[in-house]
Amino acid sequence: MKKNFTDLALLVLRLGFGGFMLTHGIPKFNYLSNPAEFPDPIHLGPTLSLLLCLIGEVIAPILLIVGFKTKWAAIPAALTMMIAAFVVHAKDDLATKEHALLYLFAFIALFLAGAGKYSLDGLKK
Repeated sequence: MKKNFTDLALLVLRLGFGGFMLTHGIPKFNYLSNPAEFPDPIHLGPTLSLLLCLIGEVIAPILLIVGFKTKWAAIPAALTMMIAAFVVHAKDDLATKEHALLYLFAFIALFLAGAGKYSLDGLKK
């Protein structure tokens, strides 16, 4: 097999991890009615923590899915997963941290590789 499917692999990575991340982020909109109930793992206040979480789990994944500013969008998504794995679940076992770590590695890979040609970023090339 001599074909290179890198661009297709990046599309699958963006759609899969971006789409599944939305299933974690969208329910957090329920906290907008009372942001004080949202956890504050990095001690910035619950409202700012919620806002940052929504950026990392909703806005950034949408940008990743469509492949717009992919490298920039991967940063807040990865940072959110770092906080989830190493702060929120710091005392938990590896099995509990596993989802956040898998997302983290995927977002790091997208940061390093970019969106590929099947993306809005790829239209510019």
